[in-house]
Amino acid sequence: MKSTFDIDRARADTPACERVIHFNNAGAALMPLPVSRAQQAFLAREAEIGGYETTAEYADELDGLYASAARLLNCAAGEIAYVENATRAWDMAFYSLALAPGDRILTSVSEYGSNVIAYLQRASRDGVHVEFVPDDVHGQLDVDALAHMLDDRVRLISISHIPTGGGLVNPAAAVGKIANEAGIPYLLDACQSVGQIPVDVEAIGCDLLSLTGRKFLRGPRATGLLYARQAFAEHLEPVFLDQHAAELVSPDEYRVRDDAKKFENWEQNFAGKYALKAAIDYALAWGLDAIQARVYELAATLRARLVEIDGVSVTDQGAERCGIVTFCAAQRDAGEIAGALAARGIHTSVSDGSGTLVSFERRGLVAVVRASLHYYNTEQEIESFVEALRELL
Repeated sequence: MKSTFDIDRARADTPACERVIHFNNAGAALMPLPVSRAQQAFLAREAEIGGYETTAEYADELDGLYASAARLLNCAAGEIAYVENATRAWDMAFYSLALAPGDRILTSVSEYGSNVIAYLQRASRDGVHVEFVPDDVHGQLDVDALAHMLDDRVRLISISHIPTGGGLVNPAAAVGKIANEAGIPYLLDACQSVGQIPVDVEAIGCDLLSLTGRKFLRGPRATGLLYARQAFAEHLEPVFLDQHAAELVSPDEYRVRDDAKKFENWEQNFAGKYALKAAIDYALAWGLDAIQARVYELAATLRARLVEIDGVSVTDQGAERCGIVTFCAAQRDAGEIAGALAARGIHTSVSDGSGTLVSFERRGLVAVVRASLHYYNTEQEIESFVEALRELL
């Protein structure tokens, strides 16, 4: 059954739809007018009265970000930190964890490359072991294999909810159940999931979660959030502190604040913060269940049309597949295809080994075209995309 969605309103709020076919939402989605106008209004006010003064004037609205994010993730406002990007949010969480020689980090084969680099750095520096949980028959993390890999040396389970280089959705809640029962910290990279599907940290059971504003939330670039479960994070001290994250109480003593804001910096992208709140409120107004239904429907349509093209192979894995659609073609390499599509006003991106190296190497992939859809895309745009691809190949 087809989802019901006010596509006319969605596209009216997204003027760029009149000029381009934007299938690069896993890179950076098109901001809707309420979000772009919020950011522009804040910057304009800064030009009129000054940066500090504008921040003071918008104090209530800026503080409202935490309540909006709490509604989005089903957590407490005090468990949210606003960070300059999702990678830094993830880093602030990961590097605050105490790990010792011999400790084990378990992650997924499809893990994001930047995260793997961080694991390997701590392996080199701290003597920890990094191990990849095997995939199951669907190509997603095998939860049974994960359960059998646990012992008293596992100190962290850390995975990407939706990998950057394909459409699979890892079984985050099933992983959380295993982690919680074993008392093992659980860090979830939710960059590609928050905004296109409902993400409930209580249902998932993660202790830490990072997300970005620029992808499916349709917020501005250089904005991100960190969720840190209060009962878990109260024992963590961030690797970087300033006078926002902590208080200097004497010449030889400081006190770290007791909420997630200890992971923040005093200096922030306040215009982005104001616009990110607008983006979250905008997504909540549509409803994440409705967004997911629309996105999944469009992606399934695109996959069905792609397999009809000679030479094209859809490379998505997973029992559940999201709005990210990846493929390669025998006739031309991924970079050539993406470039030729861009010349026609069709936006995609290329995923290569730098993003999901371990998975790609094991699957024999070098690079794939990534077409990532959002609810403001249409069936007609899919047909135009397929027609253009046929002509290119």
